[in-house]
Amino acid sequence: MGAIEEIKKSIKEGNAVIGTNEVIDGLKKSKLAKVYVTSNCPEDIKKDVNYYADFSNADVVNLREKNDELGMICKKPFSISLFGVNKGA
Repeated sequence: MGAIEEIKKSIKEGNAVIGTNEVIDGLKKSKLAKVYVTSNCPEDIKKDVNYYADFSNADVVNLREKNDELGMICKKPFSISLFGVNKGA
């Protein structure tokens, strides 16, 4: 299954975490299994995600899509730079 299909499945199942603050908070609390990062996500945020993902053993997937495209995929009227999937999903 591709990354986009996994994202759509997570949304449908209610296991999605959307937004920079929410995803980083989930990583700090070791609640996320996987994080998707858009291609135009700011570098300082990417560094934070990778840092906290190492401690929480979460997988980090770098997408080819930009944040506005991920917003459309998630059917949101705004851009999304980070998308997380809760553990146990």
